[in-house]
Amino acid sequence: MNKRKLISVVIPAYNEELVIRETHKRLSTVCSISGYDYELIYVNDGSRDRTEEILRELAFHDSHVRVLSFSRNFGHQVAVTAGIEHASGDAVVLIDADLQDPPELILDFITKWEEGYDVVYAVRKSRAGETWFKKVTAKLFYRILQRLIDIQIPLDTGDFRLMSRRVVDSLNAMPEKHRFVRGLVSWIGFKQVGIEYERQERFAGETKYPLRKMLRFAFDGITSFSFKPLQLAGILGLYSAGIGFIGILIILYMRLFTHSTVQGWSSLMVVVLFLGGIQLLILGMMGEYIGRMYDEVRRRPLYILEEKIGFPGGTVQTHQDRELSQRHDDYFPARS
Repeated sequence: MNKRKLISVVIPAYNEELVIRETHKRLSTVCSISGYDYELIYVNDGSRDRTEEILRELAFHDSHVRVLSFSRNFGHQVAVTAGIEHASGDAVVLIDADLQDPPELILDFITKWEEGYDVVYAVRKSRAGETWFKKVTAKLFYRILQRLIDIQIPLDTGDFRLMSRRVVDSLNAMPEKHRFVRGLVSWIGFKQVGIEYERQERFAGETKYPLRKMLRFAFDGITSFSFKPLQLAGILGLYSAGIGFIGILIILYMRLFTHSTVQGWSSLMVVVLFLGGIQLLILGMMGEYIGRMYDEVRRRPLYILEEKIGFPGGTVQTHQDRELSQRHDDYFPARS
């Protein structure tokens, strides 16, 4: 008798007590009619409300539920990474807990996966319940990102997707700490296809991505896959030097061939402030890349788990395990 394939669904959750029960109900309904075995991996990203308590209750009553609880809030992309690392499925689905992405679309994902696609991602045709500012900035982000990086990340997509086992294994082998999962999946390649859908309003609660986090996330995406900001710094330096040289020629011409001279310090201050701003911008860009290298050199674990619930026996090779293993090998190299 052939064993049925397993679908793993990874659900990061941060302060989602108002929606997590409904999320579980809809996910369970969809997975139960899919024809596959399934596991629901909830990643509690340091929630401060009753999310963890509710997840414990769900795990107690439902053998399909697995729960990972972080020691603190490590961020959405790290939570997604932890869930992927602990997933045992032949295919892994990523979906947020807020129900803006409809769980029912997972059935369409599975159909495409059965047709031979390794990645099936959801493309947002519309974004209900979001502000004009959020819609415009999101659209701009994806289009600017496409111009800055050398890989093709599908426009208007999030992390809502299905990935085959070989994509998941490739993703788990990537050690970088600043995670931009949708970019990494695009970089991996294999056969990928998109499915359009209408994004819904949050079922309850409020967004966990304020402007500050959105900007940080956008910068992570750009700096993870492009050196063009550094190249832009060089271009700006070249242009500013050219502008300065032209200014010198103008001042010399006025001094030698006219009776007009620049009075006061206004023009000088404009030039100084312009060049100073360019220099600070360049230093900031360089500092961002240097800071990323510093993070990699420190080799801290990507996350710390406080508790695991509902997982079957056996070991899981996580980022944390690999870091500890590498440090052991560094201090105690194998003898020839």
